[in-house]
Amino acid sequence: MLDKQGEFILSPYSALYDLIVPKDNMLRQINDLVDFTFILDELKNNYCLDNGRNAIPPIRMFKYLLLKMIYELSDIDVVERSMYDMSFKYFLDMAPEAPVIDPSSLTKFRKLRLVNIDLLDLLVGKTVEIAVEKNIIKKKTIILDATHTLSRYQNKSPKEFLQEKSKTVRKVVYQYDSSIKEKLPSKPTSDEVSEEIAYCEQLVQTIEQEPKVVSIPAVQEKLNVLKEVIEDFHDQISFSNDPDARVGHKSEDNPFHGYKTHLAMSDERIITAAVITSGEKNDGKYLEELVDKTIKNGMTVDTVLGDTAYSGKENIIYTKEKNIKLVSKLHPVITNGQSNRKQGFEFNKDADTYACPAGHLATKKCRKVRAKSSTQNTQLKYYFNIEKCKLCPLRDGCYQEGAKTKTYSITLKSNEHLEQEAFQNTEEFKVLSRERYKIEAKNSELKNRHGFKKANSTGLLSMEIQGATTIFAVNLKRILKLINEK
Repeated sequence: MLDKQGEFILSPYSALYDLIVPKDNMLRQINDLVDFTFILDELKNNYCLDNGRNAIPPIRMFKYLLLKMIYELSDIDVVERSMYDMSFKYFLDMAPEAPVIDPSSLTKFRKLRLVNIDLLDLLVGKTVEIAVEKNIIKKKTIILDATHTLSRYQNKSPKEFLQEKSKTVRKVVYQYDSSIKEKLPSKPTSDEVSEEIAYCEQLVQTIEQEPKVVSIPAVQEKLNVLKEVIEDFHDQISFSNDPDARVGHKSEDNPFHGYKTHLAMSDERIITAAVITSGEKNDGKYLEELVDKTIKNGMTVDTVLGDTAYSGKENIIYTKEKNIKLVSKLHPVITNGQSNRKQGFEFNKDADTYACPAGHLATKKCRKVRAKSSTQNTQLKYYFNIEKCKLCPLRDGCYQEGAKTKTYSITLKSNEHLEQEAFQNTEEFKVLSRERYKIEAKNSELKNRHGFKKANSTGLLSMEIQGATTIFAVNLKRILKLINEK
């Protein structure tokens, strides 16, 4: 039952917060900056309002998730730290002597309370609203890019993933007590995931019975990660690989298995919009959506910066209609759209070649130049691995039985995009394009300081929750920094 969730809990020890948590503490500043009741308004439909036990306040549960992202902690570790860290308790609106939640409550909150909620747009929109109110966003320029996040399994099977985590635990334990090897359970020899889970559970139990080892923080941290992984496996109906992750390409020879987060960022380095997709999606297709979401969130846009992925014909037309400058260098291939003959073939900017509907990259290309007297334009022909085509589940209507080659051709229309090409050669374009580096630094911050390199769980919904809370935390930290610099 959701009842009296906003009521402040009085405590004779509340004055301790003013003594222990300084006014310049980041969590205190976030609490002062953000009215978190918007979370309650959004989630109340996922709670029973008049029946059952009183629920843990949803604002507090959301703040636990936020602390996980800010400090990159596991469920168990963030709850444990909230037992003794007074800044955590202050941020969570808890009395100093109040008990903490059970870590399993966070898993249930993510899976049950955050469904049917567009959390990504909600949280990004809230931070942009705050930035606009505080007069932090002053310019009308946004920078677009996409960053990749590896699947939790990274092309590993669930069994291999469990083996990796258990190996990490053993490795750190051996650093402190190598004699414990004799006490650990025997590793399973079959390929059954259930046996690997049972082994991991026995490993955890054995180590927890060794007080000298389990009391070491480094051991406890790795052990908590393994326990959280085991719990996630028990919550899944089947032990399968990430069903929503797909193979994308950072370059022609550097594929990844996971997701893409398409970002728009203001010149002040506030993320103004985000779209999360599976890894194979084309970056350029999301320009319009990112611009529209940025404007909806309250920012005025007159300039868009991006790499060559965003210079497609449809984007040039869209930005021209919106009276927006598009600072994206033209590419001789992607600026000419798709052939009407074969749908689903898309240009992959990172790999610098075309991909078929199944995601396979072309193996080579050749240019066919027409004679000067010909009225036809130059063509590029892309060749695909015919052996893959023969086995492809999407071969019907794409691959002809008995064919010795599989090609896809596009026409280069050199008389198109003349206005964009003229703008591209101006000094203004060159000056503006130098600012695009800022979003590369933001991508690095997301990955290296907030755990966005790898997905915390499986599925697109879980990735959206991770992305929403991560971007919310990153934006709030940036807003506080800009406020303090004034």
